Order: sequence, then structure tokens, then C-alpha cells
Amino acid sequence: MSATPLPKTAPDTVTVLGHGGQFPPCPVPLFEDRVPAGFPSPAADHVEKALDLNELLVQRPAATYFVRAEGDSMIEAGIHPGDILVVDRSLEARHGDVVIAAVDGELTVKRLELRPCTRLVPANPAYAPIELREGAELELFGVVTSVIHSLRG
Repeated sequence: MSATPLPKTAPDTVTVLGHGGQFPPCPVPLFEDRVPAGFPSPAADHVEKALDLNELLVQRPAATYFVRAEGDSMIEAGIHPGDILVVDRSLEARHGDVVIAAVDGELTVKRLELRPCTRLVPANPAYAPIELREGAELELFGVVTSVIHSLRG
């Protein structure tokens, strides 16, 4: 599956990685024991069940797609450059949701504020919110439901 580039925005962009559809099961082992941030338990070495990442991350396959984030305007929301965002376009965006949006045709990922006025807010104090001026066109392309963040570059 090749990535489809989308129009760029400053300072963030997104690139489509995959489109909705039926995903084949892909179970991986899930250890039921919790992992403490301290010392591991020697008794926690058996698999309780299998976990399918598609089941965990994709609630509505036909309405879900993946995008790769660029830029650092959402860093305090846990979205880092290169992260993969799981986006559900069937969800109605609510106040406070992180969304994929286009303002006057420019794509971005931001937190949606509907009160007291509609605007797109970054999660990094170095960037200003996108205030929607009179006549601006806002189009929402979905709600970000999960972030896949690699700990190794």
C-alpha cells in the first residue's frame, strides 16, 4: 500500500497511509499481568489470550484510515512527528476531540474547540490556535481515536 501525499500545512501535515475496509485478523500474544514500571514479576511469563491490534484500534473498519503526523504542534497531546494516527471518519466531532481538518483547503491535525467559538487548537504553546475568520471554510475529515508511537527510531 503506497502513501498518498496530502496538501501540506505549516507547521503540521498528514500523509494517508491506508484507507478503510475490512482488515484481516492479526492476533499477537497478550499477557494479562500488568507490567509495573519498577521490577518485573518472575511469575508473569505466560500468555492469557491473543490480542488483535485491528480489533483494539479499529472500531469501524469501513470508516477508518491511517495518517502519519508531521510537525510538533500536537506534542503535548502525545502526537509526535512520524506517529501514525488512527482516524475514524464516522464519528461526529465533539468539543475537545483531536481531528483531521482542512481550513481553506489546508490539512492539519488539531484539537477542536466549539465553545465559546469554533477554532482549532494546537497542543504546543509555541503555536497559536487557528481562529476561524468570517467566511473561512472548515472541513473535518475524522476524529483521531488512537496514536501509534514508536519508541525506537
